[in-house]
Amino acid sequence: MTETMVCPDCACTKVIKDSDRAEYYCSDCGVVIEDGCIDFEHPEYRIYDSEDAKQKSHIGSKSNIMLHDKGLSTEISYGNRDGAGGIIRGDKGRIHRLRKWQRRIRISNATERNLTYAFTEIDKISSKLGLPRLIRESACMIYRKAVKKNLIRGRSIIAVVAGSIYAACRSNSVPRTLDEIARHTRISKKDIGRVYRFMASSLNLFYQPSTAENYVDRFCSELHLANITCDTAKKILKKCEEARLIKGGPLGMTAASIYMSCQINHEKRTQKDISQVASVTEVTIRNRYRDIESLGISKKMSVDELSVAKIS
Repeated sequence: MTETMVCPDCACTKVIKDSDRAEYYCSDCGVVIEDGCIDFEHPEYRIYDSEDAKQKSHIGSKSNIMLHDKGLSTEISYGNRDGAGGIIRGDKGRIHRLRKWQRRIRISNATERNLTYAFTEIDKISSKLGLPRLIRESACMIYRKAVKKNLIRGRSIIAVVAGSIYAACRSNSVPRTLDEIARHTRISKKDIGRVYRFMASSLNLFYQPSTAENYVDRFCSELHLANITCDTAKKILKKCEEARLIKGGPLGMTAASIYMSCQINHEKRTQKDISQVASVTEVTIRNRYRDIESLGISKKMSVDELSVAKIS
C-alpha cells in the first residue's frame, strides 16, 4: 500500500499495488489508476516447467571477476541434455562442433588468452597458499588493471600474477611474505618484489606493510598453540613496540615472542619447530629472544605479571 498516489474519481489516497497484474487500483472504488507497471522489488517467478518451479528464478548467476569474461558469456555444457533437462538424441557430432567453436569464440584475442591463463594461475597459487576467495578476487582485479595499463608487456605473466597476489594480501591485511609466494611459483623473491614495486608505482597501490601482530594468529594456529599462548605473544609484541625494539622484518621478533610465550605458558615448542613455521633461522630467534629479555621480560613471569610489567 502506498500514499503517494490519489484516486482521480473518489480522491482516496489508499492505493493498492497488484504485482501479479502490474497495476495500481483504488481500495475504495476499485478504479485502476495505472497499469503496465514495472516491478523492481521482486524477481521473475514465471514457471515454465518443473525445474523452474524448484528454483523460481530466471535471472542467472552473478558476474564472476575471476573469469576473463566475468562469467557473462554463454556456455554449452558437456552433458548431452537440453535446457529442459531432456536427453539430446540428435546429431551428437554437430553438438560437439558447436561446443568446440563456442570455446574458441569465448577466448577470441590475445588479451582474453592472457587473462584466462593468469586467472588460472592466481587460483592455483592461492589454493597452495590457503588464501580465501576475497584475496583471489582482489588479485584478479589488480591484474586486470595491470593489463589495462599495458604493464604486462616485456614481463613474465607468472611474475605479475605473483605481484598481484602479494598486493592483494597486503591490501586486505592477510600476512603472506615474498618467500612464501616465491616458494609456490617459478619466480625468485627478488623478481616478485621488483614487479610489485613497479605495479605499486604505476597503479598507485600504496598499502601499509604487515606488522608483527598480523603473523601471530597464523603461526600459533600452525603450531597448534592454545589461545592464551597466542594472546601472551601479542602482549610481548606490544611491549616490544612500545620500546621500539621491532626493526626490519617482523618475522624474527614474532617467532621469538611466540617462543617466549610458549615458555611462560608451559607449552613445549622447540626453536626448530617455530623457525620452520616462521621461515626464519634458529639463530634469529635466539638473538631476538635476548632482545626481549633485555626489556625485563623473562620466561619465569606469569601472564598477569607480564600485563603489568614496565619496560626497563
